[in-house]
Parts: sequence; C-alpha cells; structure tokens
Amino acid sequence: MKQLWAPWRMAYIDQAAEAGDAQKAEGCIFCDKPKGDPAQDAEQLILHRGKYSFVMMNLYPYNSGHLLIAPYEHIGSLADLGVRPVENMMALTKRCETAIRQALNPDGFNLGANIGRVAGAGFPDHIHFHLVPRWNGDTNFMPILADVKVMPEFLQQTYAKIKEKLDLLV
Repeated sequence: MKQLWAPWRMAYIDQAAEAGDAQKAEGCIFCDKPKGDPAQDAEQLILHRGKYSFVMMNLYPYNSGHLLIAPYEHIGSLADLGVRPVENMMALTKRCETAIRQALNPDGFNLGANIGRVAGAGFPDHIHFHLVPRWNGDTNFMPILADVKVMPEFLQQTYAKIKEKLDLLV
C-alpha cells in the first residue's frame, strides 16, 4: 500500500473546523465579506465585485477553483431576487466559467444552487450559485474511504490564476 502524505491538510482541517464554528456564530458571509475593504479582497477570497453581485472562492471547495456567485441582497430564493441581480449573477457565472477554463483547463463543470436548508444550503437565507470545475479522473477513493478530499493546490495559488484571467474578461 502506498501512503499519501499531505501534512498541510491538518492545518486546513483545523482551520475548517474553527471557521465552521465561527461561521455559525458570525452571520452571513455573503453579506459580511463584501462589506469589507476591497483592498482586502484577496484575503477574503473575493475575486470580483459586480454592480449587483460578486464572486468569491469557496473556502471549503469540492474541487480547486470552486467559486460562489452571490447577490449583495440578502434573499434566500432566486424567485424573490430582482431581474437585474439575476442577470448580473448569470453574466458573472459565464465569465467565471471562461476564466476557469483558461486558468485551470477543466474537462467540465457543475453549476448549482442549494435553495433552502433541506437542499443543503449552508446559508439558506442568501441565494448563491456554486460553479465547480471538474476533471476526468478527479474522483478517487479518498472521499469514500477516508471522508477526505485531497486538494492539489493552496487556495491563494488558485485564486491568483483565476483572478488573472477573470480581470481580463470583466
């Protein structure tokens, strides 16, 4: 049997557990993060701020390059969101798909929204899209046997790659 050494994962797992507890106590990331100083966007993983919505990386991604596209309005359902924010979210999603293709060369994507807690929404009162790049062979035994997803790159490295391409498109 071969061993996979990824010692940086423990720091990531510890950080995820701490952030998960803090996240539950602190409120809505989709409201709070964009209120911060735009000079701190890289630290907050915000890739782009649009007129009605913004793009940020998922701190706990399913795959490298997993992005979240959310309106600034704290609304839980796509049906309740105005036309302009929906149009802006879709335009940003389209640009993000192009930027990720250029930066990471995935074989495909998953695009979705978890609307309501029962549907899996971590923030059920704030609608957001997930754009997840996928590669042939990106699934393996680790999530099934060990409940662990091995990420091949640090978030800030992926952030820089996508940001460079996205800035050219926006």
